[in-house]
Amino acid sequence: MKKTILTNGLIAGFIVTAMMVVSTILCYDNANFEGSMVLGYLGMLLAFSFVFVGIKNYRDKFNSGLISFGKAFKIGLLITLIASTIYVVVWLVEYYFFIPDFMEKYTSHMLKQAAESGATATEIKAQTATMETYKEWYKNPLLIIVMTYGEVLPIGLVVTLISALILKRNSKKENYETA
Repeated sequence: MKKTILTNGLIAGFIVTAMMVVSTILCYDNANFEGSMVLGYLGMLLAFSFVFVGIKNYRDKFNSGLISFGKAFKIGLLITLIASTIYVVVWLVEYYFFIPDFMEKYTSHMLKQAAESGATATEIKAQTATMETYKEWYKNPLLIIVMTYGEVLPIGLVVTLISALILKRNSKKENYETA
């Protein structure tokens, strides 16, 4: 089980971080941040497909085609945690060593976008206050870690839940009913 979790977690972590790095590069080449969010979330879904693969692999190859929801969820959760942790670590390296001005650029982009969309002066002021709060949070590495886990972990948890529900088989009888 450990090898399945580790292998699929590392593959998922590699995919999600590779997509994040590509997304960041595109983001810095395009002042409007276009496409980076879509690419990032597609990368997360692609990466977390290895949660499904890992659970299915364990169920079929190592557990005689049977797995409880709890065991499937545990395997998926551990794969998700490995991939998410890799994502967080790579983001910290990327942020601190390569793009320490990220929050400045992102704040400028968000305020420009608000102004271009016709936001009122009050709305822009509120957006400015929000972005200033985020900039303050980004001065604390622990808050960066929490916010970064908040980007990736919920997607992995949803995929884990769905995968565990789809792949659970508690008896041989279920095998015959689904075949």
